[in-house]
Amino acid sequence: MSDTNTDEPSVFHEIEEGDTDRTQGRTISEADVMNFAGVSGDFNHLHTDEERMSDSPFGERIAHGMLVLSAATGLLWQNRTPEEREAVVAFYGMDNLRFRQPVLIGDTIHVETEVVETREKEDGPGNGTVKNAVEIVNQRDETVISCEMISLLK
Repeated sequence: MSDTNTDEPSVFHEIEEGDTDRTQGRTISEADVMNFAGVSGDFNHLHTDEERMSDSPFGERIAHGMLVLSAATGLLWQNRTPEEREAVVAFYGMDNLRFRQPVLIGDTIHVETEVVETREKEDGPGNGTVKNAVEIVNQRDETVISCEMISLLK
């Protein structure tokens, strides 16, 4: 028996390949970097040692790539309507993740997405998966992270 209820409206079936979206911005703060270091245990000098990083090729500390990626998932969540939030069954995966540019403390990021694939599911929870090409972009219009994120939706 399928867990998919075809009598309910389906957000999945409203999504089309080629759909695009853009989130609002979010500034990455020193508190973000230090809190992420504490939560993750990643106290690498790249993120936490201001003096050492002043002589680095970056000239200053950089944010954890995974912090920036996590902040992007939050921006994506905040950008969804209540109906879209209810339709999310699970984060299904990520492909082709690349950290392209450093994010500095004080940089403001936003996320740009394009639906590149929808795949209907025959059974189990959810109606199908949606793969988005994702670019996390800073205030200088530089792509800092790119990947494909896949969500399982009702």
